[in-house]
Amino acid sequence: MKWFLILSFLMCLNDEIIIFDKDNNTQKWYITNDTVMGGISNSSVKINNEGSLVFSGRVSTENNGGFAMTKMPIAINLNKHSKVVLRVKGDDKQYQLRLKSDESQRYSYVQAFRTNTQEQEIILPLKGFYPAFRGRKLSFGNFSANQIKEVAILIGNKKDEDFSLEIIKIAIQ
Repeated sequence: MKWFLILSFLMCLNDEIIIFDKDNNTQKWYITNDTVMGGISNSSVKINNEGSLVFSGRVSTENNGGFAMTKMPIAINLNKHSKVVLRVKGDDKQYQLRLKSDESQRYSYVQAFRTNTQEQEIILPLKGFYPAFRGRKLSFGNFSANQIKEVAILIGNKKDEDFSLEIIKIAIQ
């Protein structure tokens, strides 16, 4: 798919770019689980009654699997923005926020975050995102691009586990 909803789902307010929130939740999120490599993990995304995005499922390490991911293509010019702000309610598990700066890029820029069972705000500096491919850190510089073309959330903690992450807001500041 080419650039659909390029800027139509982004809302700029006070120099904040909203990627997702309860008032801006019509974007299409896609699932990519380890089934692409023979695994059996499963996950889904849906909008709950409050308008939050719920990413949930079961990660399985069987058949060399072990991850579940949801992603969304976007088009954001960063200008002077320096951080990603997440508002989430989780399950005491670690997740990764993943960014791509080019639509044909095979690797992602990654930063892990831990959730708890309360609603929380997590701030991730853009310069803290490191390049990784298939779980391996790559040996070149951290994120320094002036655009974001994809945002993704991945869980892959090298163990079998159920998970549920409520995403209330994702913004660039």
